[in-house]
Amino acid sequence: MEANKSDMPNNPGANRPVFEEERSGNRNKIIIGVLAAALLTAIIFIIFGYKKQGELREEGELTKQELVDASAKLEAISIELDQKIEEIEKLGGDIEELQLAKEEIEKEKENLRKSSNVQISRLRERVRGYETLLKDKDEEIAKLKMVTDSLMSENTALKTQQNEMQEVLTSIEEDKGKLEEQVAFAGRLKAENIKVYSVNKRGKEREGEFKSRQIENLKMQFNIGENNVAPIEGKEILVRVIEPAGNVIFDVATGSGTFMIDGREEFYTIKQDILFDNTKQTLTFLYKKPTEFEPGQYTVEIYTDDYVMGSRNFTVK
Repeated sequence: MEANKSDMPNNPGANRPVFEEERSGNRNKIIIGVLAAALLTAIIFIIFGYKKQGELREEGELTKQELVDASAKLEAISIELDQKIEEIEKLGGDIEELQLAKEEIEKEKENLRKSSNVQISRLRERVRGYETLLKDKDEEIAKLKMVTDSLMSENTALKTQQNEMQEVLTSIEEDKGKLEEQVAFAGRLKAENIKVYSVNKRGKEREGEFKSRQIENLKMQFNIGENNVAPIEGKEILVRVIEPAGNVIFDVATGSGTFMIDGREEFYTIKQDILFDNTKQTLTFLYKKPTEFEPGQYTVEIYTDDYVMGSRNFTVK
């Protein structure tokens, strides 16, 4: 009994070191586990924080550089928009939509100047919208230019045709004018077989040269040549007797007067009103001069409608 008791340990603390070592190991494991969990939590928090920060950056305020870039982009779009408005307006297109967009861009620019509190995603969407609008207007401008070019080509063709027609009409008018002149010239009457006689007091006639004392009356006789172009109508036949000195014998008391020819006023000696009937009718003029005829060569000129029908000279001794 005693021997057995002597074999059992008398010191109860003999096994304490082993137990303490086991407890210490478990505690270390717990601490390591807690630290690992804390580290994992921190990593997850960091990862989540970066992700959240990215989301906030996507939806949050602009950075200084983004503000500068956005302002520059809006300014470039605004300038291009002005160009499109001017170009479309010149082409006759509708600029109302572009003017509204211009107003919106100006508001965006003002907001950027006042505050950077603008959402990135919203701004990007607006910028993309403006860029799409500009592209659409580029297509509209191209179509308007095609229409304008087509209209200009048609207008040029019409002007060319108009010029050609005007040239034809001018040519026709010129030809018509020439034809009228030719007809008018062809329609001129001619005095044929012009004869000048001196008639003395006894009624005896003398042709050719005659003396002044033999001239009681001056007789001028001719017939009007046939002309199928000239119309049958009344005519005023004027006779001018021109003295050797170049003066027209003129006396209002004997029926003399004036008429216009080539824009100037001239005297005539005597006249008759007749009906031209294209029958080669013969006309006779008798003129009694109040004074004697001076010696020399005289000229008889016959007029109607401001042109000369014919002339004849005679001599007084």
